[in-house]
Amino acid sequence: MESPFGPGAAQPLEGWQGGSPHFLLDLHTHTVASGHAYSTIQEMAQAAATKGIQYLGITEHAPGIPGTCSPIYFRNLHVVPRQMYGVRLLLGAELNILDTHGTLDLDEYHYQLLDIRIAGIHSLCWTGGTRRENTNGMLAAIHNPWTHIISHPADGTAELYFEPIVLAARDTHTLLEINSSSLNPVRHKAAARPNNLELLQLCKKYDVPVILGSDAHISFSIADYQYALPLLAETQFPAELVVNDKPDFCFQYLGIDLGGYS
Repeated sequence: MESPFGPGAAQPLEGWQGGSPHFLLDLHTHTVASGHAYSTIQEMAQAAATKGIQYLGITEHAPGIPGTCSPIYFRNLHVVPRQMYGVRLLLGAELNILDTHGTLDLDEYHYQLLDIRIAGIHSLCWTGGTRRENTNGMLAAIHNPWTHIISHPADGTAELYFEPIVLAARDTHTLLEINSSSLNPVRHKAAARPNNLELLQLCKKYDVPVILGSDAHISFSIADYQYALPLLAETQFPAELVVNDKPDFCFQYLGIDLGGYS
């Protein structure tokens, strides 16, 4: 049966504790500006509208990723309307956590130009250390007051201790992402499934909300959470701790003010 949210949209999961939510937001996506994605901003917005998504985050890779846009791209985001086809756009960056000190690859001048700021570890620009050192790097990124969301913390790129990460996310109102793309078998990330299950169990234990991320690199993948949803069912994760169907709560929790752009 075709999804009521359009082709490729996240399918509500029957039997997931709390029912079958209608997801309204996807805050981690990429366009052609990231260098290895395949849709424009307008194509992404049109697809989001078709799928019933009300809030779309377009978070281009920051300069640490080869082939992505230069910092001037972020300086010119003011020219882009924040409403397209009935969808509210949040334009930002997926910043790279570069090292065990939590260094990010843009500066505060650029942070203040972004509607939303995600930070994550990517193998192409990550210099790691021991499990404890890696964890300290992620904790520093979480405690960075500019960080809203940690992308794919459990994908296995760096070996981490998840309990302190969950507790830091709770204390700072930073959302931890359950990244559906990294769970796709084609990605060959063997640690992603057990790591995300552990992360969800800890978030459930400590009542820490999470966000599902499609990490879409083409418009058809917006709000496609097909690889994340089974983990929610397996862990009997409380629906009230998933923010994708609760935009008002999500933005209040992150301290994001949606005013200022039309």
